[in-house]
Amino acid sequence: MVVDDHPMWRDAVARDLGEAGFDVVATAGDGEQAVRRARAAAPDVLVLDLNLPGKPGVQVCKELVGPGSGPRVLVLSASGEHADVLEAVKSGATGYLLKSASTQELQDAVRRTAAGDPVFTPGLAGLVLGEYRRLAAEPAPTPDRPKAPHLTERETEVLRLVAKGLSYKQIAERLVISHRTVQNHVQNTLGKLQLHNRVELVRYAIERGLDEV
Repeated sequence: MVVDDHPMWRDAVARDLGEAGFDVVATAGDGEQAVRRARAAAPDVLVLDLNLPGKPGVQVCKELVGPGSGPRVLVLSASGEHADVLEAVKSGATGYLLKSASTQELQDAVRRTAAGDPVFTPGLAGLVLGEYRRLAAEPAPTPDRPKAPHLTERETEVLRLVAKGLSYKQIAERLVISHRTVQNHVQNTLGKLQLHNRVELVRYAIERGLDEV
């Protein structure tokens, strides 16, 4: 599903994705419409602009992305401002691509987003990881952190590689397992830890120093 308030841009993106073999199930031009149509059409991936009339993109993201439900969100924005990127990711977006990206880069980003891989315009991935390192370094809001759920040795191994920024494909190659097996381990770990997406998973791993191992 493609959401953008500029009809020519929205139609062009939808057309390019359709010609590349993607099934574009819906489009929308404002925030309220985006939420309604996304709930009705249930897309796997939402290509979302942030600057929308009525309801901003980050609010759309918050309303649609929940624990184990909702689409994966790829933000496609003209803004490369750090605050916009971080706000989008904290709202549940899986990736963030600038509108200066090529058609091929967008198609690749949609495929990777559908697979659960975080996708960022070059330079932004380090920004997001750095922000979560900063947040992880802050004191916990409560003195008693609940005991971490038990993860299997392989789940912990996959989590450590996720924290280091490896894609699912790279993790599969490193551990000599299938891409699907990596996805299953990540989904199981998300469920055990009651986390919503891979970004939260990275933060969890960083808090426990797994990225340094």
